[in-house]
Amino acid sequence: MRPEEIVHRIAAAGQAERFASVFSAVVRRKVPRRLLVGYADWHTTKRIRHPERYNGARPPRVTQDRAYMGRAIVHSLERAVERGDVSPAVIQGAVRGLIMNGFMRSEGRDNMERFHAEHGGYGPPSFLVIGPGKLCNLHCTGCYASSGADREKLEWDILDQIVTEAQAQWGAGFIVLTGGEPMVYRSQGKDILDLAAKHPNVFFLFYTNGTKIDQRMAGRLAEVGNMTPAISMEGWQERTDARRGEGSFQQVLQAMACLRRVGVPFGISLTATSENCEEVLSEEFLDFMFEKQGAIYGWIFQYMPIGRGLTLDLLPTPEQRAWMWEQTWRMVHEKGYFLADFWNLGTCSQGCISAGRQGGYFYIDWNGKVTPCVFVPYSPVNVNDAFAAGKTLSDILEEPFFKSVREWQDGYGFAATEPEGHGNWLMPCPIRDHHQDFRRILHETEPDPEDEAAEQALLDPAYAHGMIAYNKAVAKAMDPIWRREYLGDGNETRRSA
Repeated sequence: MRPEEIVHRIAAAGQAERFASVFSAVVRRKVPRRLLVGYADWHTTKRIRHPERYNGARPPRVTQDRAYMGRAIVHSLERAVERGDVSPAVIQGAVRGLIMNGFMRSEGRDNMERFHAEHGGYGPPSFLVIGPGKLCNLHCTGCYASSGADREKLEWDILDQIVTEAQAQWGAGFIVLTGGEPMVYRSQGKDILDLAAKHPNVFFLFYTNGTKIDQRMAGRLAEVGNMTPAISMEGWQERTDARRGEGSFQQVLQAMACLRRVGVPFGISLTATSENCEEVLSEEFLDFMFEKQGAIYGWIFQYMPIGRGLTLDLLPTPEQRAWMWEQTWRMVHEKGYFLADFWNLGTCSQGCISAGRQGGYFYIDWNGKVTPCVFVPYSPVNVNDAFAAGKTLSDILEEPFFKSVREWQDGYGFAATEPEGHGNWLMPCPIRDHHQDFRRILHETEPDPEDEAAEQALLDPAYAHGMIAYNKAVAKAMDPIWRREYLGDGNETRRSA
């Protein structure tokens, strides 16, 4: 019997909480933990050595990339438990939400299968990204969300309904919160920790500047047990303070120390630009964050020219993107760091995951506007209006704009039945890597701009021409890598475990 089937039967028998408690006790013991890690390594090694046996529809290197990243996740968690950086309560919360419901969809399998039947064989999204509020205590240069003192926010009742429906309709066990600054969100006397406490079978990741995490707040996070903060960094102290304000870097280090003391796992969120990508991906910086500070995971967000103060000058150059691809995989392979780049490492997610794609997500902002992605500021529908009209999250998925994006994703490789049917998943993003295609989708479906900055970008011909020229230049750098490493015979070097 497959592990996910065993977990599903445990959940169906109403034993999820007991299983999570037992599993937490097991992984905190060295010998059984090493046995579990060895079992995971054995499965990973088979996929690395014989990728064609596991998914013949994908280029072999895609299967290998996903296996290597899976192994990095396992070993990152093992290192954290070994150091004592994860409390028993958090292990239980992660098992219950992230593993049982997020990865294996144990408690939500019936809901997922019902959705599958009702939507003609199409599977539901796996998670949601929500921006509860626009308010932020910082005013960072080039903020994609244009955050600040504006108190636009989702009311608690709506936020709670969104999470409840994602569980009930899709079996989702993972929710991402962004902003603004999620830690300053308040509505009807509730904050994001109250949301996590009300939904213990969901695991929450929230992006934060880290300045609001003191020892008291870290203690609350440890008590709740099903949340992890991804703390934003721009590099070393000089760059972080220059963008986020003087003293920000040291505040982040203090927040990390508070989290380590109480066993709350955390990660880092890195915005890579043409000015700092070599710094944030340097071995020295990553070693400092993963080894000395105890980060378990890292997200790389390449600069997106949207929001406040947008400029094309901060986009990593084509040469930098090629270097970033090589350097990121070197850190994953050699160091075992779980380090994900949503653009260069599109192979790990099987392309773009926005617009409610099967296994993917869509984004709901603080005004209720639903967009394909945090970085695609165009919306065909408002969740407040949809709920008021008796519609659901699943109804929102049927919006023509979202369906058109999903059709593009399918045509670019997600629905491919052979390796040669894939587009270059090192350039998976429609708005950033295929801007001309994205403009066509906007013209055909006519969603509303999320804000004034999005409208200005839409109407600015220089912006459109610049993005399309950038796409062509990046393709010249990345297409040879795709053909050599993924469609040719260049993956032999990756097949030894």
